[in-house]
Amino acid sequence: MKLVRKTKISYLQPDWASSPLVAGFSTRNGGVSRSPYNSLNLGLNTDDVRANVEGNRATLAHAFGLEPHQLLTVSQVHGDHILVIDQPNFDLSHFQRVECDAILCNQPGILVGILVADCFPVLLAAPGKGAVAAVHAGWRGVASRLIERTIEALARQFKVFPEELVAAVGPGIGAHSYEVDRPVRDAFRKAGLPWQDLAEEVRLGHWNLDLARACEMQLTTAGVPAKGIDVAAECTCCHKELFFSHRRDRGVTGRQMGFVGRL
Repeated sequence: MKLVRKTKISYLQPDWASSPLVAGFSTRNGGVSRSPYNSLNLGLNTDDVRANVEGNRATLAHAFGLEPHQLLTVSQVHGDHILVIDQPNFDLSHFQRVECDAILCNQPGILVGILVADCFPVLLAAPGKGAVAAVHAGWRGVASRLIERTIEALARQFKVFPEELVAAVGPGIGAHSYEVDRPVRDAFRKAGLPWQDLAEEVRLGHWNLDLARACEMQLTTAGVPAKGIDVAAECTCCHKELFFSHRRDRGVTGRQMGFVGRL
């Protein structure tokens, strides 16, 4: 994964992304928002000035030759619902009210996006078939196996199978900065996830959890070839110059985006 500058913005680009397939993870740089949301805040659910966020979204869309209405985001609720876009849509704005945490799309000219500020954005694409997906993977999404369920939905909806996919796990909070407690452990164990391989106890009843590794494990478990999986090395909490972080900034922060589409 490499840091790329395009017009006003900079973003992390997976190694497998090449035209007409666009994929990446935005940084916080290149927008118009002011502190503490400076500067490319893409989250409409923050207390930033809405006009600034809409301007930032337009900047992102224009960087890839798109209009703002071609950028599709949803209302993320740390759930396990999946939105399927399988026909042309001329107005994508109403999807901002749809509550879900994963998006499937096989339509050209649409950039689907997942907003994060410590959770992990996971992108999937089938270069030969034109289908893409974006997943919001916080601990709840991982515990509900949302990544695996999204891959199953790609096969069911679009006849795209795991061995045909490439994937990218974007920047999120590193294990060294992500301390969790017993309810998180219990949820992972209930889901049958290998807690002992993903977490390290740092004090009684508290663990550092490696969500990036959990995301990568779910991708390989679902059958995505390991050679096609690109994982960002950057921690959102550590790199204040590049990323927003909910935990570091105590909730008063912006949102970056993982985005993917066939243009």
